[in-house]
Amino acid sequence: MPGEEATVRFEVTPQGGFLTIPTDSIARVPEGCKVVEGLLDGFPFRAPLREDRNGHQIVLSRAQCEAALAGTGGVSVELTRFGEEREVRVPSDLSAALNKEPSALAAWGKVTPMARREWVRWVASSKQDKTRVHRIETACDMLASGKRRPCCFPAINWVTKGKVTAEETWIPLS
Repeated sequence: MPGEEATVRFEVTPQGGFLTIPTDSIARVPEGCKVVEGLLDGFPFRAPLREDRNGHQIVLSRAQCEAALAGTGGVSVELTRFGEEREVRVPSDLSAALNKEPSALAAWGKVTPMARREWVRWVASSKQDKTRVHRIETACDMLASGKRRPCCFPAINWVTKGKVTAEETWIPLS
């Protein structure tokens, strides 16, 4: 994650489901950036970034837009991350096992950051040490055979079930 010096802060008024990044702030956003993360009036958010004739705009979901419009006047925005999915920290035992299995390690490098998070969450959700060891072995075998995600693991849906709606967490890039 970028340090404090990379944080971009500004105040803006939402217009039509978008937040237009002020000209003096856009220079600090990396070229080609498609996704931003940060705080919207103090609440964490992640949203796509688009560029058109009006400049660079953050595309808000319906829930984000309603929250932004709930206040009076402008919205305080802090952009702290730019780019795609953040990488997960790989537990040392899983990392060691992957390093011993070159084909599994090669497959690990080809799967998406979200898939890597699912593998780590699957291993970390073990309640017993012997289950964890077995899952690490199984993960290496499955990755080496071309499997991109763990079997029978509900991933993010299990974590967020009944807590948030799709509109609150994700907007497809267009």
